[in-house]
Amino acid sequence: MKNLNKVALAGASVAAVALMATSAEAFHRWSDYHWARTSTSFNLGVVDSVSSTWQNEYNIALSEWSQSTKLNLATTSADDTSKTRKLCRMVAGKMRVCNASYGFNGWLGLASINIDSSHHITQGTAKMNDSYSSYWADPNEKRHVMCQEVGHVFGLGHTSEDGTTQNTCMDYSQSPTSVSPNSHDYQELDTIYNHVDTYDTYTAGAGGAVSSAASDAGLPMGVPSGAIRVEANKFHEDWVKSDGKGGYWIFHVRLAPAGAK
Repeated sequence: MKNLNKVALAGASVAAVALMATSAEAFHRWSDYHWARTSTSFNLGVVDSVSSTWQNEYNIALSEWSQSTKLNLATTSADDTSKTRKLCRMVAGKMRVCNASYGFNGWLGLASINIDSSHHITQGTAKMNDSYSSYWADPNEKRHVMCQEVGHVFGLGHTSEDGTTQNTCMDYSQSPTSVSPNSHDYQELDTIYNHVDTYDTYTAGAGGAVSSAASDAGLPMGVPSGAIRVEANKFHEDWVKSDGKGGYWIFHVRLAPAGAK
């Protein structure tokens, strides 16, 4: 009976996170997930683990998102060895951006975050799947997906989910005008980060040790075993897994379109 109660409690906890995840899009934010800060704006360190084929898109994404009045992105270290990019391990208090051939497992981009019990983001990764090389022949889509996966790690959701263009990288269209943040994205960041918290999760050493929980890129949908799918549509899937410390690993999967290769 004790074990059954534990299972029930775990299921209820995941269901609560799932409910928040599925309501994200209406507010153009990813639930209430955000980095905790004790200041009105903050500098988020980024680990550069992209190869030369993605360096331009990486640089543009960091520059454009840094136009927000609430956050500034700065590369704090770089490691683009093939092994590092393939594992794409999270780094406490930072965001890591990676690309590698993760396999034809159904996804183009994967944003992963760890949240604590207060839904504060403690670490995150943004991955681009090189296996779909033909899809990336369109430079606009490279910018679009890079910009979107990085945006998710701040706590942003999508502006639309019907494939129409909203002239932002946070939509799901393939319009050449949907490759960068727009003014509404910056306004949403102002809303998300319009308060201060009692602690920081973006400083060096915050959020615990380096984790490999989100590195099982070869599994279906690129998420680790034990994760539970809580949302799915034609464009994306969301998965949740307990981190065993009162928080969760949250995975946002950008699906590859039918026929992509």
